[in-house]
Amino acid sequence: MSKPVLLTVDDDPGVSRAVARDLRRRYAESYRIVRAESGPQALDALRELRLRGDDTAMLLADHRMPEMTGVEFLERAMDLFPFARRVLLTAYADTEAAIRAINVVDLDHYLLKPWNPPEEKFYPVIDAQLDAWRRTDRKVPDQLRVVGHRWAPRSYEIRDFLARHQVPYTWLMDGDPEGAELVAAAGSPELPIVVTGDGTVLSAPDDAELAAAIGLPTSPSTDFYDLVVVGGGPSGLGAAVYGASEGLKTVVVERRALGGQAGQSSRIENYLGFPDGVSGAQLADRARRQADRFGAELLQAGEVTALETRGTARVVRLADGTEIAAHAVILATGVSYRRLSAPGVDEFVGRGVFYGAALTEAPSCVDEEVAVVGGANSAGQAAVYLARYAKKVHIVVRADGLEKSMSHYLIEQIAATPNIEVHTGKTICGAEGADRLERLTFAWPGGLKTIDAHWLFVFIGAEPGTGWLDGCVERDERGYVLTGPDLVAGGRRPAGWPLARQPYHLETSVPGVFAAGDVRSESMKRVASAVGDGAMAVALVHRYLEQT
Repeated sequence: MSKPVLLTVDDDPGVSRAVARDLRRRYAESYRIVRAESGPQALDALRELRLRGDDTAMLLADHRMPEMTGVEFLERAMDLFPFARRVLLTAYADTEAAIRAINVVDLDHYLLKPWNPPEEKFYPVIDAQLDAWRRTDRKVPDQLRVVGHRWAPRSYEIRDFLARHQVPYTWLMDGDPEGAELVAAAGSPELPIVVTGDGTVLSAPDDAELAAAIGLPTSPSTDFYDLVVVGGGPSGLGAAVYGASEGLKTVVVERRALGGQAGQSSRIENYLGFPDGVSGAQLADRARRQADRFGAELLQAGEVTALETRGTARVVRLADGTEIAAHAVILATGVSYRRLSAPGVDEFVGRGVFYGAALTEAPSCVDEEVAVVGGANSAGQAAVYLARYAKKVHIVVRADGLEKSMSHYLIEQIAATPNIEVHTGKTICGAEGADRLERLTFAWPGGLKTIDAHWLFVFIGAEPGTGWLDGCVERDERGYVLTGPDLVAGGRRPAGWPLARQPYHLETSVPGVFAAGDVRSESMKRVASAVGDGAMAVALVHRYLEQT
């Protein structure tokens, strides 16, 4: 087989030769170095490489080029070699453009000129990128086909599961010719069905079956770890990165999809280091790759149902009976959206009523009126995103304004979006329809208003979902896990606390069990603070292990 290619493109011949020279000095034995002096020339080279069946490991492009900028080149090159690592070469003054490129082309690294000496400033970067490329599974999966009824809740859940795991699929309704043909060929099984690339038919699969079908890890590699992290949202992924990078054998167990609620956000604009914002899916994918690179195991579609103490071990039990033991556990299960109790709403969940962002549904809202219930950031982000598609977006909020619960930048965006209307002091009091949601009724003191709306997205507060911890760790009256100072308020001690010391800041009423992120009582409910909780919890795990 021919050597994989490292392609460099720069319109300055001197710089172009220097980059190619430094690459050849270190990598010529294992890689072929290809040099181009313009974006179009580099694209022609890539097309030829693809025709010949050669692989490309890395694209290193200068940003300031007259015919085509480096970012424009990388964006087009992604279509030819999606797995090639993308590095932008910039001058110091171009760092803002490089940071923007992180969102545009999912840039892997930007490298400042000059990079001398290469042994310190160039080769370590390239080594890391090539190591990441070699570790990447570059096999393009066969496209799945999903067949179901348009307004069946499980059909939506499967499509949402695949979308959140960034798995490409073709959606076919059972009444379409191709969909009906697939159902008949499969022997008319229970819908929805998922047809894999090799022709295997999954009838009404649960999440664990789906995860196995798309190659997600669902079983632990061993039965004992240093650290088990329950939940794969920002706090759980933060704990995985810091735990694995600091030498702890770490496993994360996630029930749905990595990223948690934050992973469903269309745009997070107040997260440090992303001045132009970042989608929740991008942030979650970067965190996943980072945790994986450090060696953390990431198990998905695994529901933890119990936590036990067995001597010095902490044991979590999954719904399928699997047990995973560890020296320490971090609870990072986050929260779920509270259910809307208005009459008729429950009948249309998955058939027009959705809890959370439901980004998979947004393109279907073209020229429709949609409603978003809630006044916090998640509701504002969803409304701004939905406004790109919908004819009109109604934000329904019980309070008399958005200022108490929503960030100022989002309030400004909503005010500047002409097809968003904010209804303050109102609630949803009814939902009606036949096979799907068709009408919504708003209520306020002294008035009612009914609108034709086929879509309702609900963001009305959160619940921690910690019932499985009954009898194990102490929680507050709302079910959030108590930690550290909250456990010893008023001079009391947690019931059954066996140690002379007080619980550490994020430690629960069980030594060696910590809580991080939204599930923790009195947490900040922000992505950045959740990540910080995950990192801090790992530091406290180390302290706990040193004294055990």
